[in-house]
Amino acid sequence: MRIMCRLLGYATDGRNLSLEEVLGHEAVVEFREISRIHNDGWGAALLAATQDEPFSKDGGAPSPETENRYYRSTVEAALDPAFEAFARQPARGAIFHLRLASSNIPLIMENQQPFYSSGIAFSHNGDISDDDGRNIVQNSDFPIDKELFLSTGGKSDTAMYFSIVLQELSEGYPLEQAVSQAIGKLRKVYPKSSYNCLIQSRDQLVCVRASGRVEIPPRISEIYKEYGVEKHALDYRAIRYREIKDKQDKQVGVVVSSSGYTQRAEDGWVELQNNELISISNRTGEYSIRSL
Repeated sequence: MRIMCRLLGYATDGRNLSLEEVLGHEAVVEFREISRIHNDGWGAALLAATQDEPFSKDGGAPSPETENRYYRSTVEAALDPAFEAFARQPARGAIFHLRLASSNIPLIMENQQPFYSSGIAFSHNGDISDDDGRNIVQNSDFPIDKELFLSTGGKSDTAMYFSIVLQELSEGYPLEQAVSQAIGKLRKVYPKSSYNCLIQSRDQLVCVRASGRVEIPPRISEIYKEYGVEKHALDYRAIRYREIKDKQDKQVGVVVSSSGYTQRAEDGWVELQNNELISISNRTGEYSIRSL
């Protein structure tokens, strides 16, 4: 079965906003409830403007310009009280990930997402396998930089995907181009896999929608029906974005998300098309969309 996790991320104009402030309480509750289905753990990576004077000397290392908060768990978000704390934690940029594990990928802490390496956080929504269901982790011939793979701390298809992005970054390519080129390399061998992802640096958030399949797996429809949310299986592969507005209705950032909870067009949600990426600055809140 080709399964997919759930992704959610946002970036602002530099101001610290919590997930509760960005989505609203009801939507946060809905998103968290998806973990009843996507129940193989969850994680979050948050960036925030420092509360101290940046680079001040306070007896230890100088105060950082950016604060990082990072959490991963094998417990589903609906059962983990830490989720509430992270949903209320203000940040200028954040990634939240609800996991439904890829085929034959073990449920261990090393494979929980987001991954983090070299100042980059990464989450993936998909399963990188061939037509016979053999996952890329079983392909010893696929060329990867083993040192970069080990730096991710993971043992999964997502860790391999991330290591290829890191390799492109190490060669000097900007974030959007690095992830686009990584997808191009993977698609040469695994053209039907999903490469939907969120990748966050100190300066920007990039979200990619790149699915090799359009049909909805029958088992996913069955599972969603069992939980009484079959309507959300109809757009299972969709990713949408919405501008974040302040009280004066000024655009101050963007939130992006997988489907699975209420995302109405009248509330400002716009679908990202397949093979498109959206790049958002977590310094200015400005964003752009382009094809892969």
